[in-house]
Amino acid sequence: MKTLGLRLAWLTIWLLALSEAAAARDASVRRVRAFVLAGQSNMVGQGVVDLDHPEHYNGGRGTLARLLEDPEKRARMAHLQNSDGTWVERDDVWVRYRTKDQVKKGHLSIGFTGYDGRHHMGPELQLGHVLGEHFDEPVLLIKTAWGGKSLVADFRPPSCEGPTGPYYEQMIAEVHEALANLGSEFPELAGAKIELTGFVWLQGWNDMIDAQARAEYADNLAHLIRDVRRDLRQLDLPVVVGELGNGGPDAGAGMLEFRRAQMAGATRPEFEGTVAFVETTSFARPAEDSPNRTHGHHWFGNAESYFLIGDALGRAMVDLLKR
Repeated sequence: MKTLGLRLAWLTIWLLALSEAAAARDASVRRVRAFVLAGQSNMVGQGVVDLDHPEHYNGGRGTLARLLEDPEKRARMAHLQNSDGTWVERDDVWVRYRTKDQVKKGHLSIGFTGYDGRHHMGPELQLGHVLGEHFDEPVLLIKTAWGGKSLVADFRPPSCEGPTGPYYEQMIAEVHEALANLGSEFPELAGAKIELTGFVWLQGWNDMIDAQARAEYADNLAHLIRDVRRDLRQLDLPVVVGELGNGGPDAGAGMLEFRRAQMAGATRPEFEGTVAFVETTSFARPAEDSPNRTHGHHWFGNAESYFLIGDALGRAMVDLLKR
């Protein structure tokens, strides 16, 4: 009986060891939360970080560097800058963005835009911080955006009548490319399980300036949401749509009509609880307080506008995921 008891004890120990080893293997396979950030030039990123030429950048007014000199603004943005003045690189959030010349990839920080160097920012900066704070798992932001592109033609979804837009096809292809190349492009994440968690859409200027495109926009946006979910193989994918808030609340009739179309497309009953529409008009800043005084289509390059947009988009995504 003693021998039998000893064997049972050893068997129990062996089974526990196997169970612990399996648990350790499961724990070692990390999950990466992936988010797609898509749209046109405002998603590409036009916020000016530190350029201060007196003529071309209005002496630095409205740049991120200048905003951080203001104690009130710094209280909300201090996490973007190290104590030595360098820009923070967040080691739990990665960004991947294919520009016309290269694939920019690395830890979340300044510079993931269509410009060379580290002098511009887009919504991804604060959006990434919001998501990074929310998740224990690593976060990957897949940016896929081009300036001057419409939903009525360039991004036209396949389920709309007429030819599919080439940039819709390229957007989907880039997302699949990023998901497939996770380990080779981000060796730190090799072997991790990647989970597509959300889609963020910030686009509209080229449709806003065309009456027919404005008339179609609500329907086209609904088609986009459905088609992206189908082509990314996740029919309940959470989607956040950012308003074209350029010009603030006193914008012209065409802009106001377009904003209504955006809201109508994103808030259809079929999307309740899975799509969020984010108003951004209050984030507009005056041209005279901004780096690019003639670029109203780019929020005048004001870094605070892009910071606030990213913050609002990120918080809306977190709210959707909590549901």
